[in-house]
Amino acid sequence: MFKLAAKAIEIAHKHKAEFGDIRIIEERRQNLGVKNGEISSLTDQVTLGYGIRVLCRGAWGFASGSVMTERAVADTALKAIAIAKASRLLMAGRVRLAPEPAYTDFWQTPFTKDPFTIPVETKLDLMFKTDAVLRKNKKIRVASSEMRFIREHQWHMTTDGSRIEQVLLSSGANISATAVENGDVQTRAYPCTHGGQTLAGGWEIIEAMDMPGHAERVRDEAVALLTAPACPAGVSDLIISGNQLALQIHESVGHASELDRVLGYEESYAGSSFATTDKLGHFRYGSPIVNLVADATLPGGLATAGYDDDAVKAQRWHIVKDGILSGYMTNREFCGKIGKKRSRGSCRADGYSNIPITRICNLSLMPGSTPLEQLVGEVKNGIMMENNMSWSIDQKRLNFQFGCEIGWLIKNGKKTKMVKNPTYQGITPEFWGSCDAIADHQQWRLWGVANCGKGQPGQTAMMCHGSSPARFRKIKIGMHG
Repeated sequence: MFKLAAKAIEIAHKHKAEFGDIRIIEERRQNLGVKNGEISSLTDQVTLGYGIRVLCRGAWGFASGSVMTERAVADTALKAIAIAKASRLLMAGRVRLAPEPAYTDFWQTPFTKDPFTIPVETKLDLMFKTDAVLRKNKKIRVASSEMRFIREHQWHMTTDGSRIEQVLLSSGANISATAVENGDVQTRAYPCTHGGQTLAGGWEIIEAMDMPGHAERVRDEAVALLTAPACPAGVSDLIISGNQLALQIHESVGHASELDRVLGYEESYAGSSFATTDKLGHFRYGSPIVNLVADATLPGGLATAGYDDDAVKAQRWHIVKDGILSGYMTNREFCGKIGKKRSRGSCRADGYSNIPITRICNLSLMPGSTPLEQLVGEVKNGIMMENNMSWSIDQKRLNFQFGCEIGWLIKNGKKTKMVKNPTYQGITPEFWGSCDAIADHQQWRLWGVANCGKGQPGQTAMMCHGSSPARFRKIKIGMHG
């Protein structure tokens, strides 16, 4: 593949491009689903192609193709150069890339069991067993189980001299049960909603989930929610479980810290950010115990790789340190705009046919030192919420509201009755500022986000957010539905 890639680099050098690269990507995706006792989806597809970027006189050009010949690669590279020349007529300012050493390397996601060697029959059997347990109550109208596996084999070559081969592997699954009675509809999911849990690794991730072992609880809680009281509205203390806190991190910190968004490049489509560059290094984003760390080296992380799509080596850094805004997600194009000499390596593309853009890295709330029992025990009147159902956040990533699948009231330090349709709302820095305790490392888990959308044309990216349950004081609580 590198022999084929070399043709694009040759063309870029010939036309005196300041920078050029080619990413050849072979990707295999397998998706399986069972719904109400029947197979609902079963696909297994492979794609192969390449994307070529060139930077000519400070303007980007990008083109992609899937014909795997030197002639086709050369033609695509010439198309990218022509696009760069046309882009110069409209560019607001010259693009300058931060320097990065050249690398020759191979990197692969660690795994124990290759999921693509596991027979489809074995996967379906596991889902049918789960489905049977989920449907052992007539109030369950919809029972579903899903699995998904992705292997991306990438060959990346740049005019800087980098020659990087990577194999990225992810595995994920989820189950859900929807109960219906007297016009009410309640759903419980495991391990989490919106596509379930996905992590970097192999079949061992699915085995560790034990889908059949959790199906009874999921079913029974969905049914119990039908007769549970509605979440009471008011202001109270809130404990957020890890799977909901992952989305809170994603929406109110992850997207807010993408530097292209901060600089206004996403404003007309997905919005901008309140975390502007004048706040870097001194703005109080949260309480002093709040530490949010981006990490492209994190084991199991969906954004974990040896290098990003700018050929920048993986790094770990603070976005929020001791409550203070301390960093951004950056690429080689934008990092210089905040005085940084090197990119943080947060540049990725969705497949071969999209241009790499700034994306959220793995971003985690560091664990505290409070045992979970104490986290609950110190609450006189409050609520614990789990598993996202809905979210809304404004274009500046400031005002938000999240709805959850389930809540439990806390009275005098004890978790008591279940409540349904809970919501909470807040303003990002005030909300993180109210965080007064984070559960210890024994409760810390990594949660995958496999469907983050951004860009025009739209792209999907994957990343993880690690967290322990955390406590927030005097939060506005309500109910949805």
